Amino acid sequence: MPGFEWLDDKETQALVEVMNRGILFRYDMPPGRGKYVEEFEKTFASYTGSRFALAVTSGSAALKVALAALGVGPGDEVITQGFTFVATWEAIFDCGAKPVFCEVDQTLCMDPESMRSKITPRTRCIIPVHMMGAQASIAQIKAIADERGIPVLEDTAQAVGCTLNGRHVGTSGAFGTYSFDAVKTLTTGEGGMLVTDDEGLFQNASEYHDHGHDHKPVGRGNEGRRFIGFNFRMMELQGALGLVQLAKMPKMVETYRHHKNALKEALARVPGLTFREVPDAAGDSATFLTWFMPDVEAAGRMAAILAEHNAGAIPWGKNTWHNFARWEHLHAGATLHKGGWPFERLEGYSSYSPEDLPATRDLLARCLSWQIMLNWDEARLQQMTEAVNHVVAAF
Repeated sequence: MPGFEWLDDKETQALVEVMNRGILFRYDMPPGRGKYVEEFEKTFASYTGSRFALAVTSGSAALKVALAALGVGPGDEVITQGFTFVATWEAIFDCGAKPVFCEVDQTLCMDPESMRSKITPRTRCIIPVHMMGAQASIAQIKAIADERGIPVLEDTAQAVGCTLNGRHVGTSGAFGTYSFDAVKTLTTGEGGMLVTDDEGLFQNASEYHDHGHDHKPVGRGNEGRRFIGFNFRMMELQGALGLVQLAKMPKMVETYRHHKNALKEALARVPGLTFREVPDAAGDSATFLTWFMPDVEAAGRMAAILAEHNAGAIPWGKNTWHNFARWEHLHAGATLHKGGWPFERLEGYSSYSPEDLPATRDLLARCLSWQIMLNWDEARLQQMTEAVNHVVAAF
């Protein structure tokens, strides 16, 4: 996924322009008003086909701001999936709500029927995650959620540039959130974005992310405040970087797709291998190539052979950042708070166990991925193909 591979003089010049202008803060404040973050928001909204975009400090912050804008808080439940980065459910906890986890399916995104089974009268939001550059089954998820009047918040941290039937992922729900951290396709070092078509939700998010300021043009510090908020503002340096990186996105996605197609053709020869289901292959941002082996033993053998030939793959069954079964701090209810918050104070709280999502655990145990890199050349693709040849010979 990493856009840092294509950092060049364009990003350097953008940062120099910000420094020469001498304004690092996006809103009115001596010595003037910022312009780059606002321009980044407008350009990103246009890129995704959204009415509104709000730049924030991280993808994690985007989730927190979106949940706050939706009014999620103590006593509420939020359904998400058991294969995601930990930030998804950390943001739910940080609102005082209870994360409820459902299974993933062959898309490695939210299983709509598992999600349906988790809905209760307390369900206040549903967060499907578009994992590893490809789409969740958002139409089915939205249909179930809409029947119950539950808003959908799309966690699109890993899928900027991905589309589903010509529409950017992240634009079908009440909110979509994106991450621009150091290993994302579009990177500003740290940073994130929310998009929405709902003006009222946008206003809530805009005010919440800046201490409740309503941003009416009356001078910094003199705005009104409808409610309390916090500080999740993006700064001008990040906005300038984002504009340059966003201009590179089409070529980045084209490059990812070229590399992925070449390697997928090689992998298709491995006996027993099946590829991850991608709902719209034409819209895949192609930042990962992911497959399943018939069983855990075969996945382990293949991973060992690939590693031996300098083409190591990610074994998701052992991953500790994204796999529910490996979140030991969640299962233990571990917190710095002496009173046990957020675990002990969740109404109806019950502990989480690594055994809770058997279908997700079993899928991930036989799942491997390559993260596609922008700077791979034909020699590197050939080297990886030769590693696959050793797998084919062994199987």
